Amino acid sequence: PRFNSGDGQRSYNNDRPYRPRYNSGDGGDRPQRSYGGSSYGGSSYGDRPQRPRFNPDGGRGGYGRPQQRRTPDYDPNAKYSRKKQIEYKEQFTDPNEPIRLNKFLANAGVCSRREADEFITAGVVSVNGVVVTELGTKIKRADEVKFHDQMVSIERKIYILLNKPKDTVTTSDDPQARRTVMDLVKGACDERIYPVGRLDRNTTGVLLLTNDGDLASKLTHPKFLKKKIYHVHTDKNVTKADMDQIAAGIQLDDGEIHADAISYTDDVRRDEVGIEIHSGKNRIVRRIFESLGYKVVKLDRVFFAGLTKKGLRRGEWRYLSEQEVNYLRMGSFE
Repeated sequence: PRFNSGDGQRSYNNDRPYRPRYNSGDGGDRPQRSYGGSSYGGSSYGDRPQRPRFNPDGGRGGYGRPQQRRTPDYDPNAKYSRKKQIEYKEQFTDPNEPIRLNKFLANAGVCSRREADEFITAGVVSVNGVVVTELGTKIKRADEVKFHDQMVSIERKIYILLNKPKDTVTTSDDPQARRTVMDLVKGACDERIYPVGRLDRNTTGVLLLTNDGDLASKLTHPKFLKKKIYHVHTDKNVTKADMDQIAAGIQLDDGEIHADAISYTDDVRRDEVGIEIHSGKNRIVRRIFESLGYKVVKLDRVFFAGLTKKGLRRGEWRYLSEQEVNYLRMGSFE
């Protein structure tokens, strides 16, 4: 086998022996090749540190290991009971520590923080029997909060990983009635979850959904610089010179951007590239290649903040493990 995209799709080349290209970071303890020189995917990056080529599958299936055959009713979450799947140890929080009222409402799954501010100013939120209309008000977790006269309490946290398919919008509700990522995880939980960041309608791959607002902020805020890896298919061969330029830095309308690593994903094909980047700017990967005259015909995110789509076909989802949640909370993932 030549290459596994991570969702059961393979391409074959029987004339050449297979050797792994790159490891996205969770491929186990397999030793990595040493890149002592300046060559990386045929490109010279000067003093920029060299990195091993990566496996878009996140460590599964790209090394020629046979994959388990799946039945139509395969459930990636069936290993444990639903209760065990979605119960995570709560982080210790001081019940007397003040918390902003809009954050409390967001953590309770009532609405977003911005929407909470609108509800507060509208006078539909009360604390300990007193209507609160002042923005920025802080309360204690033990206070009695009501929204439209209904008691509000902070929800348990839910974390769901989705392998997003094409023709799906990353939003909670779409005015044009297109299929959304929320349609794909319907019934996963009773809590109000939402996507962390965005993927374009026709961009596929790793997407996290949660009701943990603090974690979502850490994963999307530019200062935390969480790593993302994309598998890019272009309409023509990408030259080594252009790969050098992408690594060194490309000037876009909203500033300069460079890839942390970039390489071909195939020994023969030159219209498929793996790119590692930390920026969260809108449509950044597509804009990088478009600025050099390429059209991105397929874009798949294979790695996000330490999470991969390993074991998930297009459109499938699973709950995060407690270990994954702890890593994300501690910021252990890149």
